Amino acid sequence: MDDLDDMDHRIVSALRACGTDPRVAGAARALSWAGEHGALWLAAGLTAAAVDAPRRTAWLRGTALTAGAHVVSMGVKRVVRRPRPAHVVPLVRTAGRHSFPSSHATSAAAAAVVFGALGVRAAWPLAAAVCASRLVVGVHYPSDVAAGAALGALTARLGADWMRGGTRD
Repeated sequence: MDDLDDMDHRIVSALRACGTDPRVAGAARALSWAGEHGALWLAAGLTAAAVDAPRRTAWLRGTALTAGAHVVSMGVKRVVRRPRPAHVVPLVRTAGRHSFPSSHATSAAAAAVVFGALGVRAAWPLAAAVCASRLVVGVHYPSDVAAGAALGALTARLGADWMRGGTRD
């Protein structure tokens, strides 16, 4: 095991141990559940599009970027095929058995970039909480989450001009 793998194992073990507190475990489970397949972010983006008519197109494009980032992460996951942590007992079931990158982190970071650009200040702290939840529930290594967050942020940044083109309907 190289240094990065060793550090990944130790960090996920330490954060998973935080999940022994029922309040922490409950919050982590709820955040993981809400972030499944980007559902939290897609629902938020579609709701914002429904209520913010002047920026409807931007909200829809930002939501599409978030969904696209999630799809890209699933494709990378199928290529890399890194197993999930086996040295801790997970607090949640997962949709798949591969760990890298974290699709929760990918969609969370993409949403934070696009929703942040639209003025939602809570997007970044909520995205960080979703990312941390994946470690606390014991289904990802920190490098999975970091890679997913980088992939999501990059995907959203690449589409930022297209999204901003939708600020005037």
